[in-house]
Amino acid sequence: MWLCKHLNSNLLTVENLIAKEFSSLAAAARKHYQINKRVPSMQLVRLIQDRVSEEDCVRRGWILDGIPETREQALMIQTVGITPRHVIVLSAPDTVLIERNLGKRIDPQTGEIYHTTFDWPSESEIQDRLIVPVGISELETAGKLLEYHRNIVRIFPSYPKILKVISADQPCVDVFYQALTYVQTNHRSNAPFTPRVLLCGPMGSGKSLQAALLAQKYSLVNVCCGQLLKEAVADKSKFGEVIQPFFEKDMAEYKLQEGGALGSLPCNAVPGTARMLLPDSLIMKVLSERLNQQDCIQKGWVLHGFPRDLDQALMMDSLGYKPNRVFFLNVPFDSVLERLTLRRTDPITGERYHLMYKPPPTTEIQDRLLQNPKDAEEHVKFKMDLFYRNAAELEEFYGQALTINGDQDPYTVFEYIESGIINPLPQKVP
Repeated sequence: MWLCKHLNSNLLTVENLIAKEFSSLAAAARKHYQINKRVPSMQLVRLIQDRVSEEDCVRRGWILDGIPETREQALMIQTVGITPRHVIVLSAPDTVLIERNLGKRIDPQTGEIYHTTFDWPSESEIQDRLIVPVGISELETAGKLLEYHRNIVRIFPSYPKILKVISADQPCVDVFYQALTYVQTNHRSNAPFTPRVLLCGPMGSGKSLQAALLAQKYSLVNVCCGQLLKEAVADKSKFGEVIQPFFEKDMAEYKLQEGGALGSLPCNAVPGTARMLLPDSLIMKVLSERLNQQDCIQKGWVLHGFPRDLDQALMMDSLGYKPNRVFFLNVPFDSVLERLTLRRTDPITGERYHLMYKPPPTTEIQDRLLQNPKDAEEHVKFKMDLFYRNAAELEEFYGQALTINGDQDPYTVFEYIESGIINPLPQKVP
């Protein structure tokens, strides 16, 4: 709270995110929170995404308090492009934290929190009405701390180079000034040049997550071609009006494949994806507009979703957009099928599950789960076949590209990509 006041930033907690009025998403999250004392990860990330995009957060900045709680949440937050500049972990011995928690008292009328040792009210009237909060017994606190320790060690690798642990077992003012000093420092990028990174790989290979990690680590602009096209349509820009009919036509084509016509679609009519129906020249105009912006020129960029074939690569190269690092994420066909076809979504809570890696906790939830049509096995096979049909020519065109095994822990993949960025390449690569 002190940091927020001093830096004039917005404090974002689970409680104030779900308290937002006139938001159906926040209302659904509140209802779930009242019953389960937690918000589904997908809903929480969407709430954060909406909040940080509001004008006051863009202008003044923000501080996430107590979020993410798990590695899954950290990955999801990074995947949608939310990248903190500093991460602080406050640490203290469990015995100290349990003792502090046992002394908490709450005023039922005002909601103010007091402490029997550190912050006892002077008014006897307030003292008399204070009550012990629910869930702060020594046993309950120890259980929560055990869960916290299990999760925090898995969150640490999500924020390399920007995470600092500060001891909370010292006076509050000392903790505050150590935290303030850290957040006022600027991190120096390890990149020895302005990176222009291209990530290639089939759907399900992890391009979006790796792009988000690179953007966070090296302050690059995360450029997703598909997202650019969607934003152009949503913003009703000059290009969006031209793109809109292709999106509508694409949806009609996609409905045809449900009747078994998938195998007969032409190679440029990819179900569920408008960008392959669009003329390459139009896609390139939208992409050029983004890559020509000042932040891309100054900071560098990481591009994924384009080019998808040799013609697109040649067009991009002829216009001067030459990546100086290219990575192909190689994931076996069976692994991609396993990653994508077993994904499910709860239509009530919005929570995402995976039947193997994150199964639903109850049969009731499992019975109502839905599969995104894009995750259907036939569609995944079609997209995989299309990618590998063009991959050989792309790899030959980008002769200095590095091929990385994407079928491993995402942070291991990131380390390989990072080593390929930091280490110098032959001078023939522009």
